[in-house]
Amino acid sequence: MLDEFLEKSQELRKKQEPFAIAIVVRREAPSSGKTGDKAIVNKFGDIIGWVGGGCVRAIIIKEAEDAMKSGKPRLVRIGNSLHNTHQESVMEYKMTCQSEGTVEVFIEPVLPLPHLVVMGKTAIAKSLVKLAKATGFKVTAVASDAKIDTFEKPDELITRYNLDQVKTGPSTFIVVATQGEQDETALEQALGKDHSYLGFVSSRKKGQTVMDYLRNAGLNENAIAAIKSPAGIDISAKTPEEVAISILAEIIAVKSELPDAEGFTKFDETREEAGKPKFYINPVCGVPVDINNPKHIIEYQGEKVYFCCDGCKTKFELEPEKYMHKAKA
Repeated sequence: MLDEFLEKSQELRKKQEPFAIAIVVRREAPSSGKTGDKAIVNKFGDIIGWVGGGCVRAIIIKEAEDAMKSGKPRLVRIGNSLHNTHQESVMEYKMTCQSEGTVEVFIEPVLPLPHLVVMGKTAIAKSLVKLAKATGFKVTAVASDAKIDTFEKPDELITRYNLDQVKTGPSTFIVVATQGEQDETALEQALGKDHSYLGFVSSRKKGQTVMDYLRNAGLNENAIAAIKSPAGIDISAKTPEEVAISILAEIIAVKSELPDAEGFTKFDETREEAGKPKFYINPVCGVPVDINNPKHIIEYQGEKVYFCCDGCKTKFELEPEKYMHKAKA
């Protein structure tokens, strides 16, 4: 079980996909989840492993999504005897299903590394790749005819100025440090990719000339205006290493202003993309139910209503109008 858990977490890290680790840290019998039980919740809301069934499972899915969206861990308490202490990062749920016991689960989000694309094989480009790797970035190095030893251990190496196969997103940063080698081609490629930052290493005069070329080529004016040229903050840098530091400092400043967990996609969207059914919000307890695997389904006024446990179904049947009104509100 532990081997499968570790293997799955390593697989998701390699894919640069967000996921959350859930571990049972405390349990009061009877409860199906036992101390030490662990699971992974992936970006589709699927649980790999075991931390409990019924309401516990549904609540953990909901809290894992919130953890990935915020980038913040939390302790989740589920049971009949709660303290209502309103502690920071502690979420408490009254057990709605017909069972006893209490379970506490710690949820830790694991988010993709920020992604830096460095274009060029100049001394500045090489220094930036080395520095970014040491700072915790996933690094893609792009340079015409680059060899395996051109850069110091990038995660990805592209040997021509073409980004078609490079996956980028809102937490991707691109630096064009070609310095005379296909500057315009590299920038055109960069402008065609999703990113939060695009920097061009050049003098102000050279930068203006290249920007004029891009405008005359019909590229988007707003996108061109957003290019940082010269790239980096002004620290009177002289050496390639100092220039790389100034650029990385500018990127870190931009990264710190991004929303928490930028790039995380909601479960419903990713499930739909993968051809999986969406979640249905249980109108009684407010937690998501996989419509492909509910505990109960009943039909109310022509609408299917899905439940995670016996207790929620029983409560709904007693006051269906109350719960449907609450859900719609």
